[in-house]
Amino acid sequence: MKVSGTGAVYHCVSRTVNREKLLDAVAKEALRKLIWRVADFSGVEVLSYCVMSNHFHVLVAVPARDEAEAEVDERELLRRYRVLYANPSRYQQMRGEVLEALLAGGTTEGEAVRRRLVSRMHDVSDYMKSLKQRYTLWYNHTYGRVGTLWSERFKSVLVEGDVAALQIVSGYIDLNPVRAGMVSDPKDYRWSSYGEAVGGSAVARKGIVRVVTGKGEGENPGRHWGSAQGQYRLYLYCKGTMPARGKGRGTAMLSGTDWRREMERGGQLPVAEALRCRVRYFTDGAVIGSKGYVQAVFEQHRGNFGKRRRTGPRRMRGSDWDGLVVARDLRREVFG
Repeated sequence: MKVSGTGAVYHCVSRTVNREKLLDAVAKEALRKLIWRVADFSGVEVLSYCVMSNHFHVLVAVPARDEAEAEVDERELLRRYRVLYANPSRYQQMRGEVLEALLAGGTTEGEAVRRRLVSRMHDVSDYMKSLKQRYTLWYNHTYGRVGTLWSERFKSVLVEGDVAALQIVSGYIDLNPVRAGMVSDPKDYRWSSYGEAVGGSAVARKGIVRVVTGKGEGENPGRHWGSAQGQYRLYLYCKGTMPARGKGRGTAMLSGTDWRREMERGGQLPVAEALRCRVRYFTDGAVIGSKGYVQAVFEQHRGNFGKRRRTGPRRMRGSDWDGLVVARDLRREVFG
């Protein structure tokens, strides 16, 4: 689902065919690098990501197209082109010098090329399409493989751009390897935004600063990193990391004693602990945010929700989720 006219944030997920664990360390690293490269070309901002063995998550902020396209002048277009197409190949024959000459010539052909390239920018669907297609070409060539790599079109959930929603979804993404029992501390997983940020990456730190503060900080992502990383880590842990009871799908990171305590609470988990469970709202909830935000999106896309639907917000189960709601009740509704 897309929101027209304004910038938006999307949580996107894509899985390998048959959910096979095809991505080893080398493949994960290649996908990590490509996530950033394609984002630079597309003009979207990666706030957080995580690459697992059979799927990946990415939380991206997409600027309003009209405003963003006004900033893509000839110089910026050439820079972005050279980022994605550093070396000509059989799939992309045009060198940067050729594109530069076309744009400088003021010809009809040059203008057509410019429009075609710009039309691919500032769009979450094209970002994911370019990312998955380019990665599939690399993967199949590297591993001597043919055919599709991804099982289906990516899933996406529209996320309200305020701090509460961004932190919950970003935390869910960065805790993927903890839920899978691969690491006990998300900073130790190198193919995630938090692990990369702790390792010193300026671009990864910039995303986390936005998640924590709700706004970017220009070209100086280190200015607020000290305080932002402490707040984000505290948000991920709160009462500390709970021990895993195994590596089964959907296993919550709570010991038997912790679970008994939660049963005494009536099964209502604090947000930080609920994030360590597999929560489908983050991939199938359609829209996540405050009641007002979800209702506004519902009004804009009312035709997708069925004739009997009257209101947009639906309560998320399992915790109070800091007051956030979703547009899709997973137990009752099918989103069109």
